[in-house]
Amino acid sequence: LTDAEFFFKQDKKQPLETFNERLKNVVFQAQLGTVYDKAERVSRLAAFIAPLIGGDAQRAGRAGLLSKCDLATEMVGEFPEMQGVAGYYYALNDGEPEDVALALNEQYMPRGAGAELPQTLTGAAVAIADKLDTLVGIFGIGMLPTGSKDPYALRRAALGVLRILIEKQLDLDLTGAVEFAVKQFGAKVKAPGLAEQVLEFIFDRLRARYEDEGIDVATYLSVRALQPGSALDFDQRVQAVQAFRKLPEAEALAAVNKRVSNLLSKAEGAIAEQVEPKYFDNANEFSLYSAIQQADQAVQPMAAARQYSESLARLAALRDPVDAFFEAVMVNAEDAKVRANRYALLSRLRGLFLGVADISLLG
Repeated sequence: LTDAEFFFKQDKKQPLETFNERLKNVVFQAQLGTVYDKAERVSRLAAFIAPLIGGDAQRAGRAGLLSKCDLATEMVGEFPEMQGVAGYYYALNDGEPEDVALALNEQYMPRGAGAELPQTLTGAAVAIADKLDTLVGIFGIGMLPTGSKDPYALRRAALGVLRILIEKQLDLDLTGAVEFAVKQFGAKVKAPGLAEQVLEFIFDRLRARYEDEGIDVATYLSVRALQPGSALDFDQRVQAVQAFRKLPEAEALAAVNKRVSNLLSKAEGAIAEQVEPKYFDNANEFSLYSAIQQADQAVQPMAAARQYSESLARLAALRDPVDAFFEAVMVNAEDAKVRANRYALLSRLRGLFLGVADISLLG
């Protein structure tokens, strides 16, 4: 311990920030530059992310800038397991704000499956920024993980981002954050299609996470079809679909959605936005139309408030008018106008469910 004490005293002779200079000689990855470059990128990305999750851009940017400094200290040089912890103490010693100091350690969280998450929003912003920067950079030079080989621990990075966002209930649009990360690398990475590739990789990790939780893959796919950009929003939809599947109407409505989806995909030309009741020639069309209008009014505020479970429970009430419609009505009527109008009606029905998930995939 006397060694540690000695290094501590040596390191404290200069402010933590001054160690950044030394990082200009430490390579992060040959094609992506130095650790100094990475800290600069993480600083900008963390400042971009922080206000979107309710944090402070300036403090997140500051924490990002200091995030790698302790890697150049005597202490971490001798005791690598002190990375982050040393930074925390040195930052406090320099009079940095508490959350900035904490973020220097929280950036590495979660350190493994089930490990603790950042407690501060500043730490969460830096942790997410650091992981996204690594994902985008390594993907951007074509070094994708294969089978058991994942030298940059990209799977763990992606899962870490998802856990922070879902478990801390932070509503971040990952699309925007990943696109920001891509821009920062400039010509160092192959940018076309890179953001999409990284986002796909991140959301693919959710599939495994849900399988571990015993959530059926069809539930995951029904939400994935809509490509939500926020992991929190994705999770809220998944939980809603899980609840919906326990309802007695669920199976029939999933089958109906599949049938409607198939019908609509075969429709000739564009499907009209407006339904014209004057073309109805059957009482069941009227009943379905009015049931859809009532459901639409009821679920609009629910969807806006992301009350997805309530929304699907309300839509479950459409089962009877839908069944009656299909029993009594030939969708592909002879008359082109009547036929087109029925397609418009079914498109409205399908749109209501697609506000939450593509439940045609649950069949």
